[in-house]
Amino acid sequence: MSIRVLLIAIFLIPITSLWMMTASLWNAGYPTTVSLFFNVIFYMFIIIAINRLIASVSPKKALTRKELALLYPMLTVSASVNGLDMLQLIGAVIAGPNFLATPENEWKELFIKYIPQWLMVSDKSSLDQYAQGDSSFFTVNNINAWLTPALLWSAFTVSLILVMLGLTLALSSRWVSEEKLSYPIIQLPLQMTEPRFLKNRVMWIGAGIGLFMGALNGLHFFLPNIPTIGRPVDIGRYFTEKPLNAIGWLPIAVQPFAIGLGFFMPIDLSFSCWFFYLFWKFEKVLTSILGVNISGFPFINEQTTGAYVGFALVSVWVARKSLIKIFRFKNQVSSEKNVHSFALITLLIGLVGITAFCLKAGMSIKAVIIFFTIYFLISISIGRIRAELGSPVHDLHFAGPDMMMVHLMGSRNIGQQDLTIISMFWYFNRAYRSHPMPCILEGIKLGERTEVPATKIASAIIFAAVLGIFFAFFMHLQSAYRYGAWGKMWPAYETYGRLSSWLNTPTGGDFTYISAYSVGALSVVAMSIIRTHFIWFPLHPVGFVVSSTWGMNPFWFSVFLSWVIKYSILKYGGLRTYRKNMPLFLGLILGEFLADAGVSIAGTLMRVQTYIWYG
Repeated sequence: MSIRVLLIAIFLIPITSLWMMTASLWNAGYPTTVSLFFNVIFYMFIIIAINRLIASVSPKKALTRKELALLYPMLTVSASVNGLDMLQLIGAVIAGPNFLATPENEWKELFIKYIPQWLMVSDKSSLDQYAQGDSSFFTVNNINAWLTPALLWSAFTVSLILVMLGLTLALSSRWVSEEKLSYPIIQLPLQMTEPRFLKNRVMWIGAGIGLFMGALNGLHFFLPNIPTIGRPVDIGRYFTEKPLNAIGWLPIAVQPFAIGLGFFMPIDLSFSCWFFYLFWKFEKVLTSILGVNISGFPFINEQTTGAYVGFALVSVWVARKSLIKIFRFKNQVSSEKNVHSFALITLLIGLVGITAFCLKAGMSIKAVIIFFTIYFLISISIGRIRAELGSPVHDLHFAGPDMMMVHLMGSRNIGQQDLTIISMFWYFNRAYRSHPMPCILEGIKLGERTEVPATKIASAIIFAAVLGIFFAFFMHLQSAYRYGAWGKMWPAYETYGRLSSWLNTPTGGDFTYISAYSVGALSVVAMSIIRTHFIWFPLHPVGFVVSSTWGMNPFWFSVFLSWVIKYSILKYGGLRTYRKNMPLFLGLILGEFLADAGVSIAGTLMRVQTYIWYG
């Protein structure tokens, strides 16, 4: 690893943690709730601009393209573990049981007895200071209260990353080298490493548009009298009569970065994305027309989770020969052996770490196997979605392996100890927007495009993940004790309130839930088979998978606009016109992200809520 890249990462990763953890306390921006992280693009832009100045004076002292390609996945992975759907929530999960327990909610009687002391903070004085603020983390009592839980949860999170890295290395040879998936998310970072990128006039036109819209909308948070452009407008409120009122929230928004990302999606995938978004709305309307009164029907979250799992199984089945090849070292060249050995070692270490942690916490081996099999299938699915579609979001709120286990098996058939520990996994299981696995996968692809070995990328990612996790805890705790984390205890209410419900009122295990998961999985399998035999079939299963969840609401219309634009350009202007306009759409992403970063930094410093619709 280049010493210069290492030093830059060591400098920027703590700043990333401080920015994200402090901003989260008053909703001053969430960079990792969309697929491409605006804080990382902001860093890369500054580094590349400085690098160009250095190159103009002394080309030998400038960072090479390979070094820039190595730096990008380090920053993205470290940002992902600091994200809203990762370690930003773990403080509440660790502090919540003892701090929020009351005689009324009966948490002590229901489940706190099942939580080992080393997994949570118990010291009342330290918890009070954590919630109220106006104190310091750097006292002997506070450090002692958090030290053991923070270290053990950090080790567990590192184990999760190692398994994701192993799976990525195992699958990347198929997805990167054989299928040559498009990886739309890395198009901007890849082009930014090109020496002539900042000299492209067409790119700067797009950047000017994105910067103007982003800055104007950002200023509105500080000066409400300033008008906005393209922010979500809910047209669903105009449908007040049955059955159309079942549509619910239907926002129309124009997001420059989402239009830019959509431009690099394959046409059939972007079409499927907005088509299935409207399809899910149609399901709700049809339910209203038919007068179905079953609670939760048509079980869209359950269908979606089943679709994620089904899509992962299809992806693994298609890549089965490449996966089997990993274990056949005799017929491999040296570079393949290195990658496959790295994959197996990281996978083994990660699985051992996860299993040891869970068994020590009191989980049964059966629950460990079921939970993490589902979780890593969802992870594979998200990685494939990003590699193939480049969707702006893949959130899957409140519909992970914990819900799937309860719905399919029934809470009565899962041990109370298992339910309790599973509920503590809420910090990485509430939603999947800042999921590290696709960031790792895109880093491997970026390395392939810039001729950086996969093992070097993987080593850099491990270093960045460990450093990012350490500073995530450190910066969260120092910010919480200074400003107070009381307003950020809602994840504890969510997960432990749900756990209380499971323990008090057994649920799940009935035919309706089983049917919903099965319909989602079988729909994806069916579409995959149809597309294999009929290339002209316009609907792609990826669109079905990502389009039903909350996160698609603010972005579906932008994806629709980008589909119309790209379709028109390809039909009437051809491939040459499409390539000529690519810098314009890269600029749209860059411009809005630079504005977003500036607004988030200002909001963090001034304690102003910004971009709260991304939460």
